[in-house]
Amino acid sequence: MEHSEENQGRPRRLKSRSEQGLFEAIFEGLIWRSRFVVLLAVIFGLVGAIILFVVASFDIVSIASYAWEGLFAHPHPENFHENIVASIIGAVDLYLIAVVMFIFAFGIYELFISHIDEAESHGKILSISSLDQLKDKIAKVIVMVLVVNFFQRVLHTTFSVPVEMLHFALSIMALAVGLFFLSKVGH
Repeated sequence: MEHSEENQGRPRRLKSRSEQGLFEAIFEGLIWRSRFVVLLAVIFGLVGAIILFVVASFDIVSIASYAWEGLFAHPHPENFHENIVASIIGAVDLYLIAVVMFIFAFGIYELFISHIDEAESHGKILSISSLDQLKDKIAKVIVMVLVVNFFQRVLHTTFSVPVEMLHFALSIMALAVGLFFLSKVGH
């Protein structure tokens, strides 16, 4: 007890190799090197992000083709405008999820492996120094994914009674209030 009170407020001194036992040095080295297993999350997180970016981009190309054909068809296909808007919002949703995967992979690498020097020279947008900061950035993007997803679902909703419209308006207000408070976090 006396020893711990004595060290309070002072940084802990690292043991030299001669002060460590052989087993302790080997075991601590293995524990430290085991952090490289997170490279699996980094690599597959990046692969997932790239896949989502590609799929969303193909969706946009498909939407563009549908829109081009629909513009010259008279009359326009049924629900032409709604289908285009909903499809574009769906692609934006995929892009946002890809960004979540990218931020996750980038943040895990920076937290467990090494800081990326080139990233720091380009600004602080992807600079992550703690797990809480990583969770905060991911949470904000996930909230945006939910907002976009909500908007996409609302486009396909039909209201049969006025109370449903009221619920719709209240849900939009709740999202707006949530986004307002989320923007205040960390400021």
